[in-house]
Amino acid sequence: MIIENYTLASSTSHATPYYVISGGLPGPVFMVVSGIHGNETASIRAAKNIVNHLRQGELYIYRGTLIIVPLMNQKAYRKRIRGVPDLNRTFPRTRNGSAKHPLSVALLQLVRRYRPTWYLDLHEANGLSQRNPKRLGQSIIIKPESQGTVTARRLIKDINRTIANTSYHFNIRLRERPGSSRSAVSRIIGAKAFTVETCWSLDRDLRIRYQIDIVSRFLRSAGLM
Repeated sequence: MIIENYTLASSTSHATPYYVISGGLPGPVFMVVSGIHGNETASIRAAKNIVNHLRQGELYIYRGTLIIVPLMNQKAYRKRIRGVPDLNRTFPRTRNGSAKHPLSVALLQLVRRYRPTWYLDLHEANGLSQRNPKRLGQSIIIKPESQGTVTARRLIKDINRTIANTSYHFNIRLRERPGSSRSAVSRIIGAKAFTVETCWSLDRDLRIRYQIDIVSRFLRSAGLM
């Protein structure tokens, strides 16, 4: 396994690190992005912890390529705000559309370069989806009729078996979000793209654990681990 670090949007004031982890065997490309919203700190910490676990050998990529952008929006993170403008509304809304922010432009250049088969965008949300179907906390979001729906349903079933409190169980949400990175990556290159949402009201360490668990399950399902 080889871990290399680079800089996204390096020629702008939004520069941020990303990592390319190569397994020893051929396999799919898998991309994980976090910190599009600067106030969703558990998802950011989870992505950083995954990089650290890989560096320390606690996680290992055997095949394929894993790309991790742990903290997309550095400026929003420093202020602990969602971001102005909302970065997750600046991605192209059509296949041939243009991104509207230097970071979304840079991320899509990275996506087009590596063409990931799998794409996870890590987030956090208000409310528990198990208690209120209008809330997104504790959910995995995917566009309707996506090829990744079967995988998401299976992973949710598996992780919910490990969660004793049923109020904390995850649900799947089938929806589009125009301008989001998930929708853009799915539309432009046909990736199996998901948004992971943990619930803000839960303990931060628990949210971090859920995020890492879900990413690890997806990586195993895709055959990288």
